[in-house]
Amino acid sequence: MKPLQPRVRLALTIASGLALLGACTSTDPVYTQFYREAGDVPADSEFGKATRGNMLIQTGQQGYSHAIATRFAAEVPSTVNFAFNSAALDANAQAALREQANWIRQFPEVRFRVYGYTDLVGSAGYNKSLGLRRAQAVVAFLTSQGISRSRLEAVVSYGETQPVIATPAPERRNRRAVTEVNGFVASHRNVLDGKYALIVYRGYVESARVPSTLSGVENGVAGDS
Repeated sequence: MKPLQPRVRLALTIASGLALLGACTSTDPVYTQFYREAGDVPADSEFGKATRGNMLIQTGQQGYSHAIATRFAAEVPSTVNFAFNSAALDANAQAALREQANWIRQFPEVRFRVYGYTDLVGSAGYNKSLGLRRAQAVVAFLTSQGISRSRLEAVVSYGETQPVIATPAPERRNRRAVTEVNGFVASHRNVLDGKYALIVYRGYVESARVPSTLSGVENGVAGDS
């Protein structure tokens, strides 16, 4: 076979290099897997995420309450909004709170705190009182859905001091109540014995159940699971 001319050899080398460079910048996982080193995992891969999370918890770098709080915020609507100068829960707010209650009912070890807010219309004193009434309305509704009042142990109002939208005009997004995880019930047996795996396992089991049409009532008995 006739040897390649230097210019042809150089052209082929450059073409091969450009092909490899293109593979490195491609986002197609099927295409790029042939050009990565064996065992290499892309930076945005979900591979190993569960193991990393478990290591953070076991080493104390990430608390149980932080993990539960992140899950709560991701899986249910944590915020409800109100009409101007009102603490009444409309249909949308009640629907969101039913979702919260269904989620909270799965985790009797967890405590929650509700924060009430207002927009910037009105005096600071009045708005603080209004924000408190909004938070109390949420607590009362969750209690009516079978959540123990002792787990909603703190109701805090920030009044008008933390708006979502900084405007002196009426703003619905600022008129809100936010439910957040506040830690674990210290006396609960699962927490005392360190049996956090039971909490996680129960979550997997409950996620496969068909939701009941009865809110907070099962076999004629209301209350937390």
